[in-house]
Amino acid sequence: MKSEKGQALVEFALILPLLIILLFGIIDFSRILHAYLTIDHAGREAAREASIGNGVSDVKSTAVTNAASIGLTNGQVEVTLGTNATVKITYPISFLTPIVGQMVGPITITDTTVMRVE
Repeated sequence: MKSEKGQALVEFALILPLLIILLFGIIDFSRILHAYLTIDHAGREAAREASIGNGVSDVKSTAVTNAASIGLTNGQVEVTLGTNATVKITYPISFLTPIVGQMVGPITITDTTVMRVE
């Protein structure tokens, strides 16, 4: 019977890169989902703020405050007031996965919320 001491090590070395890419993919998906849910919530809160008659600076401040966990800035928030209050948030996010990050590059998540002004 031949020695099979190194077989498990070779198999592990072959599968390890795939496991690492899968792990980073799960992390990337989670980060993107968190960012989307955060800007969705921030947009909804900011649109509510605008719908009760507050000004653009207050609306942007509300959006930035509600999305503090992802580092949203005033420049990423657009507010349009009229009969409807529209809040559009644009947030760029890059991938952590080495191969995907180089192939795809950063993506931009956009959320638009519209509420009637009361």
